[in-house]
Amino acid sequence: MAEAVEFTEHPTAQEMVLIAGWRQWADGGSVSSALPQYLVQQTNARKIGTLRPDGFYLFQIPGTHDLVRPVVRFDDGYPRSLDTPRNEFYFTGDERRGVVIFLGDEPHLDIERYAAALLDAAQTLGVKRIVGLGGVYGELPYDKERLVSCIYSLPTMKDSLRRLSVTFSDYHGGASIGSYLCKRAGERNMEFIGLYAFVPTYNFSGALGAGSGIRLENDFMAWLGVMKRVNYLLKTTFDLADLEDKAGRVIESVAAKVDELDRAAPQLNVRAYMERLSDDFTEVLFDPLADVWEQELRRIFGDSEGDEADV
Repeated sequence: MAEAVEFTEHPTAQEMVLIAGWRQWADGGSVSSALPQYLVQQTNARKIGTLRPDGFYLFQIPGTHDLVRPVVRFDDGYPRSLDTPRNEFYFTGDERRGVVIFLGDEPHLDIERYAAALLDAAQTLGVKRIVGLGGVYGELPYDKERLVSCIYSLPTMKDSLRRLSVTFSDYHGGASIGSYLCKRAGERNMEFIGLYAFVPTYNFSGALGAGSGIRLENDFMAWLGVMKRVNYLLKTTFDLADLEDKAGRVIESVAAKVDELDRAAPQLNVRAYMERLSDDFTEVLFDPLADVWEQELRRIFGDSEGDEADV
């Protein structure tokens, strides 16, 4: 870890948790890449460290032109900027509860060293629980709460995670950075939870030509659903009012696009298609207040029973 990670500050707190996201393959709705950056900006989190890019990234792949090349910008012959992969740690919180936010680029090479460096860094900071973020595109209703799939690193965690109103993943295929870290964290007896939101996408290119369809690049509905669970799971207090407003505007924006497509290509019956999706969809609601009410009722009735027993 000493070779790969550099910290400028080692913040401490009674409880330390980590939220991790990447510019990566499983980034539907920018849940993994843009949501952590949003949290950094909303909380004015300060940068505390860097996972160095050395040895983790390709410069080029023959025959693919600029697929993985760093982006350079020249101004009158002078290189003003060079956009290379970044892996950065931020901190927000106080002495009681600290939140480390990690945002990085999914590595191309040497995943074992990358994973070890990130997990070593979490242990060095005293992190007790890591939540990795991801997004997956699918044909889903745009105006319903997003489904969230969950993975976890230790068998003992499953029962507590049921309260998050998630589905436990049965995925079998190529590993994302989050699923890779989940396995390696478990081998260290560390708690890692991966939350993957399902993000609506609709492709009508077969009837209307290439590029015709709806794809949510920033699905604030998915961000909101994930963050409700993060607040509950990590006992954090991120203010979600702005996301609630943005989520409402996502619904309005997609509804307007659906109307536009319906007018442009009535033969597609886009509106009817959306209604069928909605009818066939089972919405899973996450209500974090339900547990609060349950605990309060137990307290009240428990106290009442105790009073009666004393009479």
